Parts: sequence; C-alpha cells; structure tokens
Amino acid sequence: MTAAAEPATPFAEAPRQPDPDVPRTITAPSTPGDRVFRGLLRAAGLSVFAIMGLIAFFLILRGADALREVGFSFFTEEKWQTQAHNFGIAAVLPNGLLIAVIALVIAVPVALSAAVFISEYAPVRLRATLISLVDLMAAIPSIVYGLWGLFFLQPRIIGFSRWLSNHLGDAIPFLKVRIGDIGTSYTSSTFIAGVVVSLMIIPIVASLSREVFSQAPQGEREGAYALGSTRWGMVRTVVLPFGRGGVIGAVMLGFGRAMGETIAVALIISPSFKTITHVLESGANSISALIALRFGESDPLSLSALMAAGLVLFGLTLLVNVAAGFVINRSRSGAATAD
Repeated sequence: MTAAAEPATPFAEAPRQPDPDVPRTITAPSTPGDRVFRGLLRAAGLSVFAIMGLIAFFLILRGADALREVGFSFFTEEKWQTQAHNFGIAAVLPNGLLIAVIALVIAVPVALSAAVFISEYAPVRLRATLISLVDLMAAIPSIVYGLWGLFFLQPRIIGFSRWLSNHLGDAIPFLKVRIGDIGTSYTSSTFIAGVVVSLMIIPIVASLSREVFSQAPQGEREGAYALGSTRWGMVRTVVLPFGRGGVIGAVMLGFGRAMGETIAVALIISPSFKTITHVLESGANSISALIALRFGESDPLSLSALMAAGLVLFGLTLLVNVAAGFVINRSRSGAATAD
C-alpha cells in the first residue's frame, strides 16, 4: 500500500530586493536611558512655550485694568497722564521703534564688515584676539554704555548733529532741528540714543554673523578660487549667500535687543510724550525707558498701564521673531549654494 502523493506546493516568492534609489530607514534600539534623555529634551523644549505663555498671561492679567479703563485709545493717545485717566503709547511706541531703526542702520553695516573681516581677511594670529574683543563688548553692562554715551559721546557729537541739521536739514526734513541752533537743542535726542544702542548690538550681530560665515563649505570656497575668483568674489558668491539666514537671525536678535534696551536709553533721553519726526532734536522716549523711569512712582492704575505697555512690547518682539523665523526658513544658510 503506497502513501498518497502529497500535493505539489507552489514555489515561494523570492524576497523583494530593496530599491537602491530609496534611502533605508535606520533605527536603533531604544534603551531606558534614551527614553529618559528624550523625555528631558522634550520637556526642556516645551518649557520655552510654557514660560512665554506664563509671561504673556502675567502681563495680560496685570495690564487688564488699564486696558479696560481707556480701551482702544491706549494705542492712539500720546499723553501719559494716568491720574487723569488719559494715557497711551501712541508716542512712545514709534519713538522706541525709531531708536531701534537708527541703531540697526548704524550697527548692521559695521557688524557685517567686522564679521567678514574676522572670518575671511584677518591673519590667523589676530583672529582669536578680535573674536575675544567682540565677545567682550557684548559682555559690557548696558549702564556702562549709557554713562559713556551721556558723559563722553553726547558733548562730542553735538557738533556733528549741528552739521547734519544745517547742511542736510533742508534736503532731508527729519534731520532739521526746529527749536533753535543752541547746544541743548541737540542733546538727549533720538539720534544719540540710537548711536549708543547701536554700539550695544554691534557685538551681537558681528559674533553671530562671523560664526555663520566661518561654516561656509570649504569645497565651495576652493571651487570659487579654482574658477578664477578673487577673495572678495568668493566672499560675495559663497560666504554671503551661505550665511544669509544666519545674518537675518542675527539682525532680528539685535533689533529685539535694541527695542528692549532700558538703562542706556533712560540715561540718554529727555522723556517726551510726542511723536518724534526730527531725530536730531532734544526729546525721545521708548516703552522700556518709560517703564524704568515711571515704575518706582506708580500707583495701581499707573502700574497696570506700564504692564499693558510691556505687553505691547512683548507682542511686538514676538511678532518680529516669528517673521524672522519665517524668513530664515525660506533662506536657510547654504540654500543658495546647496546645488
């Protein structure tokens, strides 16, 4: 008796070969230590959002009384008379922006030139010294800059301000001084405050820009030289496009620093609650200086008004950083030279 023949089994399909054009996903085994470390990093990242949210909540809570008292006129009123319930930031907010813009106009060209020189032109022996000096400038307290601007810079820059007003004031109206050609007409001005603040943000922009420039790909540098480029040609076609995103981030960080500067501006300015249209004239103000100068003598409503002003400054700085992040994401360092 013969056993029944087993049915024939079909041939097993050969395993599929991985597509060489598709990158393989490499996974590593996760250990308890890895999971703890990942959790700590995630908590640290989320804590930034939590802290920002708590700051915003605190400012909203403390500034709500003032905002309820005056309503939308808080953004349109130039006066600051809290006892009469007549106050707003229509003057101090544009003035603070103007100080920051003047600081950027002065600081950005100087900082970028210094960053390019240190990264590309400075001798190796001198480079480390220059980097240390730039970092040291960033560590100087703001009150030192303010005292230097008040007692050293201001008496010596009056002549330059007068020259600008007399020779360029007719052609450029915002440089004209209308309150008399005497020394006190040019002191404690928006221009002087902007110059002092520019010295404070130069090391920030220069240090961050230099760090980005130094990371430009060496192969692309050598390729530019191989094609007959000069050193400036290599910097213009390789280094500057590579560092575009980092430079934008550095400038926005400097702008936030200029907007929030308090002590140096408070020492320089002569507080004025009117919209500044002539930057060389005496009189200036900013939200941060307003808070510093009025905080110690504030009643509950005045303190709430200062908190509301701080909330506006916080929101403006946040919007600037969000816009800067959007621009950086569209022009990351190296995007122009990645191909």
